[in-house]
Amino acid sequence: MSETFPASEKLKSKILIDTLFTEGNSIKQFPIKLLYHPIENPEITTGKTGVSVPKRNFKKAVERNYLKRLMREAFRKNKYLVESNLSQKYALMFIFTARKKYEAQEISDCIIQLLNKLKEKEAAHENQDH
Repeated sequence: MSETFPASEKLKSKILIDTLFTEGNSIKQFPIKLLYHPIENPEITTGKTGVSVPKRNFKKAVERNYLKRLMREAFRKNKYLVESNLSQKYALMFIFTARKKYEAQEISDCIIQLLNKLKEKEAAHENQDH
């Protein structure tokens, strides 16, 4: 499995982002919240992922960018958890909710737990549908 995070996998579509925030489900694992929603458009062949750090919690762009970089890196290393185990493609948004900085390892552990929770939830959901 490739550990890359190309532009084609980044969440950029305004329509998809709006849908994610209005209709998406969420999972919380402090200090990160994960919003997710299945992508219905058959033309989109990859999952889309975005990261966000609120300006309200971190005034300096340097701090926000640092945390976003850590979250993207943790997702890039562990995206196989959802890509290989879920039949459907999802739009994902990781939102950093804490007010203080965390170490890279703590963020990575949190993202792994979130991806595992997503995998379990959606596997159970897919089993109900069949």
